[in-house]
Amino acid sequence: MKLSRQELIRVLQDWNQAWDNHDLDGVVALFDDDILFENWTGAKVKGKEALRKAWMPWFVNHGGFRFSGEDIFIDEQDQKILYRWMLENPSFEKGFEGKPERRRGVDLLHFKDGKIIEKLTYSKTSVEINGERIALHA
Repeated sequence: MKLSRQELIRVLQDWNQAWDNHDLDGVVALFDDDILFENWTGAKVKGKEALRKAWMPWFVNHGGFRFSGEDIFIDEQDQKILYRWMLENPSFEKGFEGKPERRRGVDLLHFKDGKIIEKLTYSKTSVEINGERIALHA
């Protein structure tokens, strides 16, 4: 089953609403059971329940995080969305814990049968904390 452009946009809107509500069940419901997630550090998680378990602590202690969409590219034929975002949340960076942070990145979402089967996340190598640009270190 392929989603139309409008249906892909609707899934992304549902996605954003679930994140804004800090609703882990709502986010995970949009994934295929065999989801492959790779975050900006290169860490990978395979499977819906493994991803739920990995994200649970972040959602429980969310600190009011917010994603703002900045740009969207949709490939209806290949069932892909490239979504550019900004994350605002209390920082987890060493020495800046709890301070307001802005991080920019993109998600590449691949769909199969109406569900997200792959989510690849890429982030800039710097964040903004208290109005200052801070380089991230590996």
